[in-house]
Parts: sequence; structure tokens; C-alpha cells
Amino acid sequence: MRQILLITDGGSNVGESPVVAAAQANAEGITVNVAGVVDEGTIGEFGAAEIAEIARAGGGISRIVTSRQLSRTVQMMTRQTVAGSIRQAVNQELRQLFGVESVGALPPPKRAEVVKVMEEMEETVSLSVALLIDASASMKPKLHSVEEAIRDLTLSLQAREGSSKVAVFHFPGDSYQKAAVMDSDWTANPAKLGALFNRIRMHGTTPTGPALLQVVDFIHETCGNIRTELVDTPQLSEGDLNEVRSDYVV
Repeated sequence: MRQILLITDGGSNVGESPVVAAAQANAEGITVNVAGVVDEGTIGEFGAAEIAEIARAGGGISRIVTSRQLSRTVQMMTRQTVAGSIRQAVNQELRQLFGVESVGALPPPKRAEVVKVMEEMEETVSLSVALLIDASASMKPKLHSVEEAIRDLTLSLQAREGSSKVAVFHFPGDSYQKAAVMDSDWTANPAKLGALFNRIRMHGTTPTGPALLQVVDFIHETCGNIRTELVDTPQLSEGDLNEVRSDYVV
């Protein structure tokens, strides 16, 4: 299972639309989640709307958080997306095989069995998370919180039974052709991420769309074309992701 987790304060202003880029990622089997991070107070209306639209197009979820909430939010979003994707796949299989709309429609004994399998899958499915960090000048005060969030996410993924790995990118890059810079290839070792942020220079514009497309290309190059064997399914909604547990009362 592949995810891109974009950490930004919104305000894309260069290149392709990030909403279109996120939709392309989702069409190719990559979920895009977005954490909109602020120091205190509220994010601008334009930035907040863009963050929500990117996540919606990417089949993921979005959250607007303060810097001190970021680490917990990043872990929560990653796990919710895994759980929601598994739920969606299981419900589709149930519709095709048994003609029932969801796990909640099964008789209690069967429901309990299916829920147990889903919970095991959440912990054992292979997971690759590419973090894409907005390093424009406005994000400079939040960089320490982003570093902490990445370290904590890597530690939490290590606790899973399944294979888990993280790659890290930041943007803007050095040119239009290189919208993002890869700071770390896939790794499951948090120690390798320790010195990343000493090399990031906060500057410039916010090419969120081109940066997303560059990360999509990276995932294809390193993980293969993961969409070729997938069937078309409805996009995940906030309700699907937030109600993973609430629908399954056993």
C-alpha cells in the first residue's frame, strides 16, 4: 500500500495544479493525504481550501493542525488511510461475492471473523509512505515540528508487523525540472533521517503540483506500476475513513 503525505501551509503558486496532480496519483493507486500545519491561529481560507481539495482528489484525508499537533496527526492519518483502504476493498469483495453492502450487514458471527481479519491486515500489509515537505519560506518556523513528526512516524511504523518504509522529499527544488529534492530514499531506520533537516534551505516558491508528480514518478520507479492489477473502486471519503471502527460493532 502506497501513500504520499504532503505537509504544507497551502498556497501553491507554480506549475501544474496540485489537485490535478493528486487526482493522477490516486488514479494510479497512490493515496495522497495532506497535513496543513500552522504555528497558531488559523490558516488562510485559500490555503485551507486547497489542502482539502488536494486530499479529496488524492483519495485521502486532510487535517489543519498546529505545529505541536503535527506528529500525532501524521501517525493517525497514515493508519486511518490503511484501515479505510482495507475496509473499501473488503466491502467491494462482499458485494461481489455475497451481495451485501458492507461488513455491518453480515450476521454477527461472520462479522466478527471479518473484522478480525481486517484488523490483522492493518498491521501486516506492506506500507510505503513518501513524505513531501513544503520548504517554502513561510514553513521555516514549523521545520522542527516536521522533523519530529517524521521521526515519530518512522518509529510507529517500526512497531507494525508488516514491512514499512518511509522516503522523504522537500520542495521547492533547484529548478522547474526538479521541483522537489529527495532527502532520503526508502528506509525503515529513523537514525538515517536524523540529519536531514540540516541540509534543507527554506526559500522560494511553492510548486506543490510538480513536486507531487515527481514523487509519483519516484514511487513508480521504485515500486512498479501498482495500478495495473487494481479494479476501479469509489474514492475514499472522510466518512469511510473516520467510521472504520464505528460501523463494526461486534
